[in-house]
Amino acid sequence: MDNYPTSWAPRPAVVVSAWAVTALLLVGVTAGALAGDRGGLVLFALAAVAVGAFAGHATVVRPRLAADAEGLVARTLSGTHRLPWARTRTRLRTTRRMGRDGVTLEIEHDEQLYVFGWLDLGEDPRDVLDVLSTLRARS
Repeated sequence: MDNYPTSWAPRPAVVVSAWAVTALLLVGVTAGALAGDRGGLVLFALAAVAVGAFAGHATVVRPRLAADAEGLVARTLSGTHRLPWARTRTRLRTTRRMGRDGVTLEIEHDEQLYVFGWLDLGEDPRDVLDVLSTLRARS
């Protein structure tokens, strides 16, 4: 069991790439402002805000999910949430959109629902669920 990861977060390469794209979009905002292109300025600004928000979130909220013998720890912008195994349910949800299957890991604790995709976890949610199931069985 020691070889399994016990915390998951977006891959560092994805976060660095998001920051790089944000910087390039800000160059586009500057170019649009200097050229007087209002349409381009608005589009580049909206894209810069969206990608920058993702990059900031992925940087600040690390790791997104961690597990140990007592339970799970989920990190969100509102803080760190301790989720004991006894009151937590985990399951996979698969949805099909535009011809592609999307798999998410859902963690239900009391009245709260935490949903993690591959981008949040840095790996396939199915693999994360396997590790969580093993940890839960050992506790």
